[in-house]
Amino acid sequence: MSSSDPERPGVRLLLHPGKEKSLRLRHPWVFAGAIARVEGEAVPGGTADILDVAGRFLARGYYLPGSPLAARVWTWRDEPIGADFFRRRLTAALARRRLAGLASAAAPGAESAGTDCCRLVNAEADGLPGVTVDAYGPYLVLQLSTRGAAAVLPLLVPVLAEVFQPRGIYGRTDAESAAREGLTPVDGVLWGEAPPEPLSIREHGLTFAVSLAGGQKTGFFLDQRDNRRQFAQALAGLAATLGRPPVLLNAFAYTGGFAVHAAAVCPGIEIVNLDSSPEALALAERNLALNPEAAAQARLETVTGDAFVLLRRFRDANRSFDAIILDPPKFAHARAQIVGACRGYKDINLLACKLLRPGGLLATFSCSGLVSRELFQKVVFDAALDAGREARILARLTAAPDHPVLLSFPEGDYLKGLLLTVE
Repeated sequence: MSSSDPERPGVRLLLHPGKEKSLRLRHPWVFAGAIARVEGEAVPGGTADILDVAGRFLARGYYLPGSPLAARVWTWRDEPIGADFFRRRLTAALARRRLAGLASAAAPGAESAGTDCCRLVNAEADGLPGVTVDAYGPYLVLQLSTRGAAAVLPLLVPVLAEVFQPRGIYGRTDAESAAREGLTPVDGVLWGEAPPEPLSIREHGLTFAVSLAGGQKTGFFLDQRDNRRQFAQALAGLAATLGRPPVLLNAFAYTGGFAVHAAAVCPGIEIVNLDSSPEALALAERNLALNPEAAAQARLETVTGDAFVLLRRFRDANRSFDAIILDPPKFAHARAQIVGACRGYKDINLLACKLLRPGGLLATFSCSGLVSRELFQKVVFDAALDAGREARILARLTAAPDHPVLLSFPEGDYLKGLLLTVE
């Protein structure tokens, strides 16, 4: 029996005494130190049964020999991991998106409240560890982050096409995951038509150009969708209080999602888009132009470079802003990096507090799943304190509802944010 056959486990992972507790609590990860012995011929990413010390069945997942995170759970039942399994998982994921009121989940390309893009599969939260699927209009982007997920690609693609009926399915490989897992890159059309490059999508009635082939993640940060609108609404309130258009610094701007939403509700706004990628900033400028009513009176400045350096230059030049967005990339990829990540978050938030005018708005985020909400809030508090500023929380921000979080898997609650007013 081959362990590379996803339907028929050829490997048994027997755990040390007491190490089954997390699995009984439905946590979908098994670390290498929990495994007492491996029975059978192991193939990286192959299906494996996970058993307690007495040989009792706990779960079925895939095994990643040599990795600190040695196994991830597909199912808690003794069932084959085949096409029917993935059909059930995808159908359940679709039902969850319908609860979020997203028509684009039910029919790729459809719009709901001016939005035709959403996350359809959110890895462990949807019972498919290592699998992410995003819908951009009528196209799906499939991203696999582990060898176990990559092993089921031939099974998964036709079922995705059957359940969601897209125009095309495009594969993306995350470079970090590929290096960590030894993945063979899967980039390009996996099924159906190739998407236009760039592709035009809609979000809350606004238009954005998205590069599915070359953009970060799957092309656009769909998790920030509702936060972009909420920040824009707060900024409109600030503009009314000021009696003039606000000045916004959009740090780590990427393709300008926050800036476009802000311009749509604040005529005459002055925007500084700051990012290290000139290609992303060029697309950010294009995205503003794609929304002529928003762009008509907006004044846009584009700054390319390292945000840590440029924020200091702004401080030294005595520049100030009415509102600042900090949406940096992940700082902590492993537990050993948490302390350094917190230093980075404190640094940029301290600088932002010094650059804000009294009564200004700060939207600050962390997408490091290893940094808890409580720790992130403490870091931001320390930054405001050291800057001599008083900050108040207007809202705690998280990922859009098409990014569900499994209660037994808090690591999936990766995106946390604070909307603050800073005196």
